[in-house]
Amino acid sequence: MKALLAHTPDELRAAFASAGTPGFRAAQVAQWLYGRKVRDFAAMANLPAALRARLGAEWRTHSLERVAVHGAADGTRKLVLATRDGARIESVLIPEGKRQTLCISSQVGCSLDCAFCATGLLGLGRNLSADEIVDQALHAAELLHDQGQSLTHVVFMGMGEPLLNLKQVVQGIRILTHPDAFGLAPRRITVSTAGVAPKIAELGMAVPVRLAISLHAARDELRDVLVPLNKRFPIATLLDACARFPLPKRERLSFEYTLIDGVNDSPRDARALAELARKANAKVNLIPLNEHPGTSYRRPSEARMDAFLGVLAGERVTATLRRSRGDDIFAACGQLGARADAQPSAASPEPAYR
Repeated sequence: MKALLAHTPDELRAAFASAGTPGFRAAQVAQWLYGRKVRDFAAMANLPAALRARLGAEWRTHSLERVAVHGAADGTRKLVLATRDGARIESVLIPEGKRQTLCISSQVGCSLDCAFCATGLLGLGRNLSADEIVDQALHAAELLHDQGQSLTHVVFMGMGEPLLNLKQVVQGIRILTHPDAFGLAPRRITVSTAGVAPKIAELGMAVPVRLAISLHAARDELRDVLVPLNKRFPIATLLDACARFPLPKRERLSFEYTLIDGVNDSPRDARALAELARKANAKVNLIPLNEHPGTSYRRPSEARMDAFLGVLAGERVTATLRRSRGDDIFAACGQLGARADAQPSAASPEPAYR
């Protein structure tokens, strides 16, 4: 069967037309699916019965099965989803006032092995298809629909490196932004990369989304340890690639920077980060390390994080210290895929850079 969620509404119209079905029927299906959150063709009452039966035999509207939804004390929800081949992925729905942000996964696991990230301990299973990417959003939208709410923002900051699955991520974004599907404005979608430099401009030319760089260190010798991809694409190469990213007017890219006690949280590190942020005209999102059983790294004290933020402010860099969301259910940044029974990684280096 063909995956309906892999097609934009325009592509669905063309597919219907090639099978002899009037194009407006595709618009009706999209309205049922994305507008009313109805996946069962048999329930799409304004379609002829014969067409409903044929569509049900030819197309599938589920690419992921919802295994569990875990709720955190702060209202964050982690969706555990199963693929058709039995893999498990996780997405995170984060409420903030009227804003409902979904953190989407782009791969089963991850190959980058960033030193502090639980997902990297899983290794890479495979890339997710566009329909699997979109179905994460549809599952989240269904949960919100039941509460009279809507999905407002999407960040590709879940499991995996989005730019190593660029074709499927771009197709997913085209569906998320299509007015007859989710209808999200491109500025409400952020793609985060650990620094796959050759693909950064390609992303920006394909879809006008926001860009976030998972930087985590401002010196190559330290970033080589925390983000091993840096050995292939060092900071200077990464900044050159960011300069070629076609940012929308009045938009700036973001540097994501996880603060790790005794590793990258010194005043020296803050000054180096400020220098990079000025060069790239970037704003900085500071993320306190979200601890998990697979790492020996630790979160800095509040005083140390405040001091780091103060140095950035003194250097006239726009910076915020992000509040951890969902860390009590292993749903926070760097925790996806964490196992409660895991042991701290023996490969985690001692805090050697101050």
